Amino acid sequence: MRLYLAVFALLAAVHCEELFNGDQVLRINAESEDQIQILKKLERDVDSGVSQPVDIRVPHSSLYAVKDFLKKNNIPFTVIINNVQERLVREREEMVRNAEMESKTKSFNFAAYHDLETIYNFMDTLANHSKLISKVKIGSTYENRSMYVLKFSTGGEKRPAIWIDAGIHAREWISHATAVWLADQIAKDFKENRAPVPSILSKMDIYLMIVANPDGYVFTHRSSNPLYRFWRKSRSATSNPKCHGVDLNRNWDAEFGGPGASDDPCAEDYRGPSAQSEIEVKNIAKFIMSHGNFKSFMTLHSYMQLLMYPYGYIGIDAPDQTELHDVATMSSKALNSWHGTVYKVGSIFHTIDQANGASVDWAYLRGIKYSFAFELRDTGKYGFLLPADQIVSTARETWFALRYIMKYVCDHPY
Repeated sequence: MRLYLAVFALLAAVHCEELFNGDQVLRINAESEDQIQILKKLERDVDSGVSQPVDIRVPHSSLYAVKDFLKKNNIPFTVIINNVQERLVREREEMVRNAEMESKTKSFNFAAYHDLETIYNFMDTLANHSKLISKVKIGSTYENRSMYVLKFSTGGEKRPAIWIDAGIHAREWISHATAVWLADQIAKDFKENRAPVPSILSKMDIYLMIVANPDGYVFTHRSSNPLYRFWRKSRSATSNPKCHGVDLNRNWDAEFGGPGASDDPCAEDYRGPSAQSEIEVKNIAKFIMSHGNFKSFMTLHSYMQLLMYPYGYIGIDAPDQTELHDVATMSSKALNSWHGTVYKVGSIFHTIDQANGASVDWAYLRGIKYSFAFELRDTGKYGFLLPADQIVSTARETWFALRYIMKYVCDHPY
């Protein structure tokens, strides 16, 4: 979910508070192109279509003015988060308590969010206790942090493979936490000979990248300003010294530079100066291309409960659209079977928004037919601040979906 926007140039007042007490998230449902244009006067990052809602975080001091503006322009809205500060405080307190508990018990709690160091230590533990798993460094970030993938393999080099990544957008913590749980589940299912994992791994390897944007993820944890819990981009320098970072999911060499991304370094969806200019994207792309035998590419995001396939950059059907739609539909049904969670299925362009330079399009355009993007829970009640007590349920239902896709890919070689 891209549109979770802080307001507002229109109000001609700078909101400098570091606390969000009383800030609300409004969901705005523009009903015409004229209303979209009015919203753009309110917030420059708005690029949603009429069919897509826009979620905005409004400072408490601006709530009356913003709501009055929307009412006067007959633009429908609802309050979906009543107090952002309360959610932030609760999240941080839970993390502190969990870290203390894990330290005392020498355990790992999958129903909790973790920082980068803890996730990397978890990956080490998993790899050190299983011959199935290896931790592979694929490069370093702009701030010189290591980038790792977990390789699940029963042996052999460059066998047909499945790629899964999470966290390319830093603030989408549920994607990282889900990927952590998935790594453990794949290992358990193989060890316990639980179908279909042994069968899949007898024919294919699985590569799982839990943190695709390490610099951004660390920034969401360590910054003293709570605003940066909602940081989306990387942390590289740009042409504007006041605006750091690139949207790594608009930087891929997939119709780069089109209208489905911004050329403004201060925008949330800033695409970067050129295709694959960012070292993080270069590292992933180089690894996948040098391997040369990936058959599926899946990326985990949040939020809005969507399961999508190419294209994002254009509104025409991909050559494999019928098959991809059928696979996604069946996968979403498998997901729904766990907890009843409903996902919307379709192409990126028609389901969420136009997106140029997205990783799924990049993979598909390079012959990786089974390419999918997930937007995990929820649909806005908590947004990027999904409570930790929903991690395991989210991860398990996502596993049901991924498991279906992986088995399908295994059974349909090309």
